[in-house]
Amino acid sequence: MFCFRRDPDARLGVGVAFTTATVDVGDGRDREGRDADLARVSAEIGVPVAIVSQVHGADVYVVESLGDAPVQDLTHQQADALVATQPGVAVGVRVADCVPICLATEDGAAVAAVHAGRRGLLVGVIGATVARLTEVTDAPVHAWVGPHICAQCYELPEDLAAETSGLLGIAPSHTRWGTPSLDLGGAAQRQLDAAGVTSEFVGGCTHEEASLHSYRRDGAAAGRLLGAVWMGRP
Repeated sequence: MFCFRRDPDARLGVGVAFTTATVDVGDGRDREGRDADLARVSAEIGVPVAIVSQVHGADVYVVESLGDAPVQDLTHQQADALVATQPGVAVGVRVADCVPICLATEDGAAVAAVHAGRRGLLVGVIGATVARLTEVTDAPVHAWVGPHICAQCYELPEDLAAETSGLLGIAPSHTRWGTPSLDLGGAAQRQLDAAGVTSEFVGGCTHEEASLHSYRRDGAAAGRLLGAVWMGRP
């Protein structure tokens, strides 16, 4: 199986998927191979998959109605979150340690995918995405937080770890080998809570689990997993 978890929610009318290392949707590989893997995901979930270029910022891109091609390549757009308000397309983000977050409004009016790394969390990508969803509907929002590097593995220089933890309003962390680290998942959870979003964690630590891509573990050779969310076709 190449889907780490596929979690259709009949109540919300949405589906959520996080892929394993058997899929590589990173820009570091040839486009033909990347698109072939995206097409595999599209075939599994039953809708096309839209991706953009990610730059560790807080811009949110709204995906309009697109065609039926399995890969909706919007990489001419730079953003770190995608929102869809129409059924029939999955919005996806690509990660290899950063936090992939899939969101859906409880009335089924909109879904969003967020790429939240250290820099994205600092500039407020989660809050920006939730704000965009509230422009569509005032319904509550639920989030699925996908596999990412855990606090026990995400080592940072002491000064950077202390500064970032302070700015994000979370407690300092340490790796299992005793050096300073940052709790990306904890920071994401704090920001989701602050935005009034209920959430659940899906999956484990990318660094620890060989079945997942990790830049910290594999360096430049690391692939990228996909976190995607979609509304069913009408």
